[in-house]
Amino acid sequence: MFGNKPTDLSTFFIAGINYKKTDASSRGQFAISCEQYANLFSLAPLYSVTDFFVLSTCNRTEIFGFAESASCLSDLLCTQTQGTAEGFKEMAYVKKGHKAIEHLFNVAAGLDSQILGDYEIVGQIKQAVKFSKERNFVGVYMERLVNAVLQSSRLIRTTTALSGGTVSVSFAAVQYVKEKVKDVADKKILLLGTGKIGRNTCKNLVDQLGTKNITLINRTEEKAAMLANELGLQYASINELPKYISEAHIILVATNSANPVILSSHIKESGDKLIIDLSIPYNVEKSAQHLPNITLINVDDLSKIKDETLHKRKAEVPKVKSIIADHINEFLEWHEMRKHVPVLKAVKHKLQAMHKCNLYLNYSATQTPVIALISTEEKIQKVINGMALKMRNQNQRGCNYIQAINEYIATGIN
Repeated sequence: MFGNKPTDLSTFFIAGINYKKTDASSRGQFAISCEQYANLFSLAPLYSVTDFFVLSTCNRTEIFGFAESASCLSDLLCTQTQGTAEGFKEMAYVKKGHKAIEHLFNVAAGLDSQILGDYEIVGQIKQAVKFSKERNFVGVYMERLVNAVLQSSRLIRTTTALSGGTVSVSFAAVQYVKEKVKDVADKKILLLGTGKIGRNTCKNLVDQLGTKNITLINRTEEKAAMLANELGLQYASINELPKYISEAHIILVATNSANPVILSSHIKESGDKLIIDLSIPYNVEKSAQHLPNITLINVDDLSKIKDETLHKRKAEVPKVKSIIADHINEFLEWHEMRKHVPVLKAVKHKLQAMHKCNLYLNYSATQTPVIALISTEEKIQKVINGMALKMRNQNQRGCNYIQAINEYIATGIN
C-alpha cells in the first residue's frame, strides 16, 4: 500500500477557512455534511487526489491531502458546497509541506480553536480521518502523520493546562444563559439536536444550571430518548417541534441541517425567547434576529466571552509549542528515513546476490571466520542497520554499495 501512496511532503496541502477571517454565515456556505463528505470519495480520482480528509466544524472547513496543487483539493471540496470554488479560494488560506503539517498539529492542540484549548476538535479530527480511512483514502504515510499529531495532542492535554478548566462552545453557551437569564430554574429549555455538541451542551446545562426542566428533540428520536433517560430529562418527537418551540423560554440549537430548522414564523408571536444557535450553517433563520421578542446568539458571539480560565491557558502556549516542535521533528526524522528505504533495499539485494558470487565465495573461503554461527542474513542485516544509522546521523550519500560491500566482507572474518 505504501508504494502506491504519496510520501512527498511538497505535495501535502491544506486549504481552508476558519473563524479568523470569515463569519459563521460565510462558513456555513462551505460546511460539509456526512453525505456530502461521502460523495467526495467517488470524485477524488477526477481531481488526482488519493489521500485526503475533511474537517468541517462550526469554526472551520479544511481539507487536508496529497495533490498536485491546493486548487485540486479546493475544487474537489467545493463540488459539494453551497459556495463556489472561486468564493472559497478568495477567503481560504493555503499551506504546503512543513507549514501544512504544523497547522494540523496546532489545530489538534487547540491552539487554532475559536476558544483557546477547546479539546472537542480532537474527536472531530479522529472522526474525519476514520471516515476517510474506511474508504481507503488515508494511506500508511498520512496515518503515521495523524498518529503523530494525536500523540502530541495527548501529551499536551496531560502535561499542560491548555485545556484546563471548562471552556468550550457548549460551555460558553451555558455560561451565557447563566449570566443573562434570571430564575433559570423556572424557565422551560428546549435543546434541539443531541449529537456530540448537543450532548455536551445538555450535560453542561444540567451541571451548571442545576435544572432538569429540559426537553430534548432529535431527528432520530431514539438518540434523544437515550440521553434523556441518562440524565433524567424529557424528550419529544420531531413532529412536536412547533409546540415545544412555542412553549420554550430558552432554545439551544445544535443540529446539522443544510437549511434552518427554526424559522421566524415559528417564533414571531410566541413570547420572549433566548435562542442560541450552535450550528454551522445557521439552523435558525437569520431574519429571526430582527424580531423584537427574540435574542439570537451564535457561535461567533459566544467566542467573545472571556474569563480567568482563558488567561491561564494563554500562559501555557509556549510549553505547548515546544511539545509540538518535538513531535514535528520526530515525524520529519521518520520521513527522512523513509526516503532512504529504496537505497537500503537495493543494497540488501546486492549483498544477497554477492553472497552467491563465486569470486566472493572463493575469497571468503581463504579467511578465518570469527563467529562461524553468524548466519548470512544476520551479517547482511547488521551491515544494513549500520548503513541506515550513518545515513540518518551523517546524512551520508554517495558510495553506499561500495561501503556496504566492504563492511560485509569485514563482518564475520579476520
